[in-house]
Amino acid sequence: MIFNVHNTEYESDISEVRELIFGQGKKACVMTFGCQQNEADGEKMAGMLSSMGYLLSDNCDECDLILVNTCAIREHAEAKALSLLGRFKSIKKKNPELILGVCGCMAAEPHRADMLKNDFHYVSFTVEPNMLHKLPTLVLRILKEKRRTFILGEDCGDVAEGMPTLRRSAHRAWVSIMYGCNNFCTYCIVPYVRGRERSRGAVEIIAECRELVTSGVKEITLLGQNVNSYRSELSFAELLEQIASIPGDFLIRFMTSHPKDVSDALIEVMAKYTPKVAPFFHLPLQSGSDRILKSMHRTYGVEKYLATVEKLRGAVPNIALSTDVIVGFPGEDEEDFLGTLRVLEAVRFDNVFSFLYSERQGTAAQKLGDTVPRAVKDERMSRLLELQGNISYEVNQPLVGKTVRVLVDSTSKRGEDDIYTARTYTNKLLHFKSKINKTGQFTEVKITKAGAFDLYGEQI
Repeated sequence: MIFNVHNTEYESDISEVRELIFGQGKKACVMTFGCQQNEADGEKMAGMLSSMGYLLSDNCDECDLILVNTCAIREHAEAKALSLLGRFKSIKKKNPELILGVCGCMAAEPHRADMLKNDFHYVSFTVEPNMLHKLPTLVLRILKEKRRTFILGEDCGDVAEGMPTLRRSAHRAWVSIMYGCNNFCTYCIVPYVRGRERSRGAVEIIAECRELVTSGVKEITLLGQNVNSYRSELSFAELLEQIASIPGDFLIRFMTSHPKDVSDALIEVMAKYTPKVAPFFHLPLQSGSDRILKSMHRTYGVEKYLATVEKLRGAVPNIALSTDVIVGFPGEDEEDFLGTLRVLEAVRFDNVFSFLYSERQGTAAQKLGDTVPRAVKDERMSRLLELQGNISYEVNQPLVGKTVRVLVDSTSKRGEDDIYTARTYTNKLLHFKSKINKTGQFTEVKITKAGAFDLYGEQI
């Protein structure tokens, strides 16, 4: 079911908060960890806070309301969020009226919600990702009743439309098209914290994309836990074609995909609309061992995965491919790991995001135990990184001397005023010299140097 938040108590709660804090110059900030979906959620939180009358700030020390938008995909992400919350304890002491909320995936884990409630007494409320539209209600309750609130297990299973969005970029935009996951990979916490798959209506998505293009956005990234599992009145391939048919000079990306849902129709749409649909595909592998893939409940084997890669490369010339790999999944032996290296050598990915297996409470893989010693994981990771570093370097060398069209992001963080950063259509990071600031615009750049993970060039 899809519902509009403006037909609920949401609107009146927004207005009441605005009246309560009117003229006080109240400030708020949103601290986001994790994936692009979390980034998109964070922009919605910022939009709601702004609607309530809060002034948005990046300096949490001066704020009256802080939202920590957490990630739970790996233990390290949770540790970072908990450490940050510990730092906010001193801010709460200085400002007892501070409202501190914890949102995102970690807030949807029962054991973490209990910890936040019982051990972090200065946390004002938690709200899980599927209930973000309740944010104004929670803030209002704190302001009026000074009562801590912990929402857990109240997922309505619906899709909320109409929440305002305060986007951090004027030229790039995230557009969530679906939420949740039905795959239940044994290592993954997502189905438990974000619920089952729910797709937005195609009409609403297309209208949002059309409005973004009209406002000057040059790149739209369609988001979902498994974006090509999208199902409404249209399939994902049909939705992608509808968006690509919107008039305008803009680029479309999407992530993340599951190999089992890469249809021939999707590949045909990509081929038809390249380069408006970026010639880039993130296709998580996770392991190059059929035995481990089965234990992960990935529902495909290496042969099928490689066949999908072959189809993509046959249909979309010069497509760039990236992937995810987990090192040290329970039961992984040396031969399993060598299988992963063989797939990397066969596919020659442009980029690989690799992670040490992290046990997640409540997942099926937790019952298997963390059987691979940390020293073995680290050694395997080193070998994988060395191999992929060499592959990425070799894949990038033929780009030297070529001219590419890029969307300029910003000035470089290297501190040089005439150096800018951009992403190629194939999602490679490019640093280039220019005497003209073209941030937010497309421009032509000649590549003069290529490393494993960065390209360098000069504006034409």
